[in-house]
Amino acid sequence: MASIPVPITRRGGALSGLVDILTTVDHKKIGIVYIVSSFIFFLMSGLLALGIRTQLAVPNNAFMPQEAYNMVFTMHGTGMIFLFVIPILTGGFGNYLVPLQIGARDMAFPRMNAFSLWLFMFAAIVIMAGVTLAVIGYTFQTPELTQFSSSAAWTAYVPLSAKKFSPQIGMDLWVLGVILLGISSTLGAVNFLVTIYAMRAPGMTAWRIPMFTWSIIVTAAMILVATPVLTAAMVMLIADRQFGTQFFSTSNARLWQHMFWFYSHPAVYIMVVPAMGMLSELLPVFSRKPIFGPKVIILSTIAIGVLGFTTWAHHMFVSGIAPEVERFFMLTTMVIAVPTGVKMFNWIATMWRGSLNLKTPLLMCFGFLSTFVIGGITGVIQGAIPVDTQLHNSYWVVAHFHYVLFGGSVFGIFAGLYYWMPKMTGKMLDERLGKLHFVTMWIGFNLTFFPMHILGLLGMPRRIAVYGADRGWDTANLVATIGAFGIALSVLIFMVAFLKLARQPKVAENPFEGNTLEWMTDSPPAEYNFKKIPVVTSARPVWELRTGLKDQEH
Repeated sequence: MASIPVPITRRGGALSGLVDILTTVDHKKIGIVYIVSSFIFFLMSGLLALGIRTQLAVPNNAFMPQEAYNMVFTMHGTGMIFLFVIPILTGGFGNYLVPLQIGARDMAFPRMNAFSLWLFMFAAIVIMAGVTLAVIGYTFQTPELTQFSSSAAWTAYVPLSAKKFSPQIGMDLWVLGVILLGISSTLGAVNFLVTIYAMRAPGMTAWRIPMFTWSIIVTAAMILVATPVLTAAMVMLIADRQFGTQFFSTSNARLWQHMFWFYSHPAVYIMVVPAMGMLSELLPVFSRKPIFGPKVIILSTIAIGVLGFTTWAHHMFVSGIAPEVERFFMLTTMVIAVPTGVKMFNWIATMWRGSLNLKTPLLMCFGFLSTFVIGGITGVIQGAIPVDTQLHNSYWVVAHFHYVLFGGSVFGIFAGLYYWMPKMTGKMLDERLGKLHFVTMWIGFNLTFFPMHILGLLGMPRRIAVYGADRGWDTANLVATIGAFGIALSVLIFMVAFLKLARQPKVAENPFEGNTLEWMTDSPPAEYNFKKIPVVTSARPVWELRTGLKDQEH
């Protein structure tokens, strides 16, 4: 195949430094901006989590007033979900890796890609500016600034988020920010689907598409179906607040729950499926074996994407919906565990009798597997209507939620950072610090969230700021708070490793001997990615190139 002309410089001439970042349409630079900015919001949201755990460390604590606690609680969930996990996985890793993995030079719509990024950044500033001003207001007791708080939790349940109960301008900023995030996310999903459909390298059939890219296909499809519903709900809410409409009146408050959870339960898989794709990429590399049952893994990913839209009302078992409807959603909640269980068996079979290379990326994969499976089991337990009726809105739900999302998404994100950092920078994060990071984060995570199962069984409700010494919750809460600071220590270790990156020596182009097309380019890749578009003959093209053997495409 003839070489395609290579654009050495981007249109508009060569730009450098900050101006280059602000004006780039290069998918790799956009991906890095997403990763860095999302990680900053992760740090901010983590500090808010430390505030929550400090308040709950001991009974009758007066560390922060109730109004401030509600605001901190709201913005912790908002920041972690909307500003960290979703954008770093799709906008960050997705933007950086998908064109490289399919043998393309860029996304299908580069300018729309840049527009999505800056729409995300503007939305994040709108949301986080409010909480920053509110924190200053609560600290210095300035009522004018506390009006910038939003305190209806990340679920923004009506009527709690209605004007009557949340009159602050911060609530309006929160809603407008989420609307902008929805538009950004939807544009990005369209871009991914068009790129993967239209710009794959010759020979890259559906079964040869890398596992991470397959996860982005399913994630983008879920975003395209689910996000407009949430955006519509937010538009209706802002209309209720500002123009006196009655979309979500007190008698119709359940409509908000349906619209919110129709997005937010698939959003759990929007946050987890890309991390699952990462595991399906990393485990074969560090097991020195082909992935076990690749077609089954792909089909199970698609099944998760489809079934994710059939389970939203299991969040509403105590809302008064019809018993027949409850039983349907209990059944679908049980069924959706099947494709996830299939993945677990495939991943274990991939590692079975493999030559495991116990580097930090693989350890982070172990962290994913060991914690996510607990979250899955507790989810099935809670999916039973009688059990959910007792555990609903308790700290059991907090534990389950974090075992799924932190255990799944965050361990997956760090696995991806350690694995693809040499591709992004040409240098490898310090391995000793990486292993220390994993150990402290895994211990800190389990110390934080496992006791919350016990707190939930003892009846501690979520979203409370103060509890009495006579409730028997103090020991578990103190242990959870110690664990939260352990997680903070682990993130600090990662930051030290990242700051040391500049002094690390340059490593080989493919230090982990990865098998997918991104490892066929320079590290870091040139702006044009490939001098010549590759022709794909198997699911492991780089392995074929490295070994000179024909892949049997297991």
